[in-house]
Amino acid sequence: MRSLPAALSQLLLLLLLLQATPCRLQALSTMKLRLVGPESRPEEGRLEVLYQGQWGTVCDDDFALQEAMVACRQLGFETALTWAHSAKYGQGEGPIWLDNVRCVGTESSLDQCMSNGWGVSDCSHSEDIGVVCHPQRQRGYLSERVSNALGPQGRRLEEVRLKPILASAKRHSLVTEGAVEVKYEGHWRQVCDQDWTRNNSKVVCGMLGFPSEAPVNSLYYRKVWNLKMKDPKSRLKSLTQKNSFWIHRVNCLGTEPHLANCQVQVAPARGKQRPACPGGMHAVASCVPGPRFRPGKAKPGRKESRAEPVFSRQELKVRLRSGAQVGEGRVEVLMNRQWGTVCDHGWNLISATIVCRQLGFGSAREALFGAQLGQGLGPIHLSEVRCRGYERTLSDCPSLEGSQNGCQHENDAAVRCNVPNMGFQNQVRLAGGRSPEEGVVEVQVEVNGVRRWGAVCSDHWGLTEARVACRQLGLGFANHAIKDTWYWQGTPGAGEVVMSGVRCSGTELALQQCQRHGPVHCSHGAGRFSAGVSCTDSAPDLVMNAQLVQETAYLEDRPLSQLYCAHEENCLSQSADHMDWPYGHRRLLRFSSQIYNLGRADFRPKTGRHSWIWHQCHRHYHSIEVFTHYDLLTLNGSKVAEGHKASFCLEDTNCPAGLQKRYACANFGEQGVTVGCWDTYRHDIDCQWVDITDVGPGNYIFQVVVNPKYEVAESDFSNNMMRCRCKYDGHRVWLHNCHTGDSYRANEELSLEQEQRLRNNLI
Repeated sequence: MRSLPAALSQLLLLLLLLQATPCRLQALSTMKLRLVGPESRPEEGRLEVLYQGQWGTVCDDDFALQEAMVACRQLGFETALTWAHSAKYGQGEGPIWLDNVRCVGTESSLDQCMSNGWGVSDCSHSEDIGVVCHPQRQRGYLSERVSNALGPQGRRLEEVRLKPILASAKRHSLVTEGAVEVKYEGHWRQVCDQDWTRNNSKVVCGMLGFPSEAPVNSLYYRKVWNLKMKDPKSRLKSLTQKNSFWIHRVNCLGTEPHLANCQVQVAPARGKQRPACPGGMHAVASCVPGPRFRPGKAKPGRKESRAEPVFSRQELKVRLRSGAQVGEGRVEVLMNRQWGTVCDHGWNLISATIVCRQLGFGSAREALFGAQLGQGLGPIHLSEVRCRGYERTLSDCPSLEGSQNGCQHENDAAVRCNVPNMGFQNQVRLAGGRSPEEGVVEVQVEVNGVRRWGAVCSDHWGLTEARVACRQLGLGFANHAIKDTWYWQGTPGAGEVVMSGVRCSGTELALQQCQRHGPVHCSHGAGRFSAGVSCTDSAPDLVMNAQLVQETAYLEDRPLSQLYCAHEENCLSQSADHMDWPYGHRRLLRFSSQIYNLGRADFRPKTGRHSWIWHQCHRHYHSIEVFTHYDLLTLNGSKVAEGHKASFCLEDTNCPAGLQKRYACANFGEQGVTVGCWDTYRHDIDCQWVDITDVGPGNYIFQVVVNPKYEVAESDFSNNMMRCRCKYDGHRVWLHNCHTGDSYRANEELSLEQEQRLRNNLI
């Protein structure tokens, strides 16, 4: 009998030991962390954990570098630099969720570490832990979004809108002024105007895609409000007496990317039985659209770029590249007359918002890391950009040179900006395709005063027009522009052609903004020959290595006896037809070319192997008949010599370490250029030249264009052209200042008007 009490005492001791032992938290795949600290430094701050819908802090007991490393990796950073005890980043509020956290250092998240358990702590907020992470993001960590920067309250503040009040505002499709309404927990509420400031309006306008706000005539809106309140037929008076009609108070600094980052009080303080907006009215905001979205400022189809505002000489010029939608892309800045990228070290929503506003868009909805929208080529100008949110341009923000901390192009930063809703997406649709990304293009236009749906004539329909259509649809890039759509059944009643002669420059927001015929004229009618598209969210992007061209150029006098095959493939000037073959020679400007694929999809020939053309003389297949154009131009753009190169072999000549080659021409293999790889054409192969036999000494422009006929879709055609200054004295040749067509370095020598003439001469 004495053994039973002994057994009970041992069991009780065991239970006490288990209770005192740190436990492993329940694995929570949805466990979220955040750092609360300096807004310009997203990689450091007080560590907070979201549990049961409430943010809380972590105690600094037993917390060391290995715990900080786990937290930083979970937050998307490479590693931790150090940790900070005793509430260095300020004391938090709410519960202290974790205490005595102990990690090995290999865990992927804090919930895999040992601790006292959720909410079990003997700490105060004076012991809140902080961490400092390395600013470099992990490869798998893609972006900082508005949605994952918000807490539980922020998830309930879903979106904003402006409700037009004035008759003039109601007539416009783009609403820029009106009463502020906020969607809170699925229901729209109006915001009380008490303590409403222009900083609040700036945040609202940014969310709606506008770069700035404007003052409003408050006295006039107050008169309109009072008239409505006195109207016995108006329901407004009864509605305003309900607290569920209002958002009580909003207080923003003006730097926030989303209204939920501001101090928002939905209702008056608890225990005070008073109306939410006594004696007030709805807040009114007036927004200023960016240059690209102002109505009536430019005629549809004009060739000038409308995407970029005018900058002073002191400002750092910024642009976005390779984005599938308007207002998104890789961030590039112009420094020392050359475009370069921005490193993602320290990149966050606040800095991204400065870029968006500078370009005429609203605030940033996403700051992307790790070259998510493609790698750039050339210098990395900036790193550790530290905007506070008050700056007017990126040049006002503190930053480091990109070369100072070992950034590579795999760290190129990108943004997605809020853009105004112009209503264009509702004026186009696809019908009959096998997937939502393809089909016959149907547009809504006004015919004899009535808006109706119809087809687009496929005359002149190409990739540029298809790209505008895909962007208008919100489907990204154009994969194919289709002229023969007999196999797709359009929408009944929408088969008549309502748009013809469509010619787009590529910068338009909608097909309705492109040049087109007044009266519809389609040479082959509707039906089978209606325009169609196939869209994709990713595309290749080919760029010529300008430096290699400059370094490898030389002259060769090649005997005609060695040029029979090249002559057969039209790689010589026409004067070669009248020579006494095989006697004589041709003077050739030879060079090597290296073509990078910097996009987000492999570059593949338009047609399959069954359609490739066999050339008996060189004994190889051409997958694209004209892959590059080589031209020698006078300084005013007149062509004096030309050449072309068929893509007899599209393959991965070289790939960076860790990337596998996928395409090779041997044994009739698949052709293409993998993302991140390059295809090299050596100077000593046939047709890798321009025949300058008939050209006299002088100064010229040497020009190379990749994919000149736009046979294969790309994310960016502006960098397909490469130009060099060329000096030829009759015996020797010099190439210098070689650059891609979108680098703007040509401004050192050529005016913008001359640049445009060169581009038009090609097209």
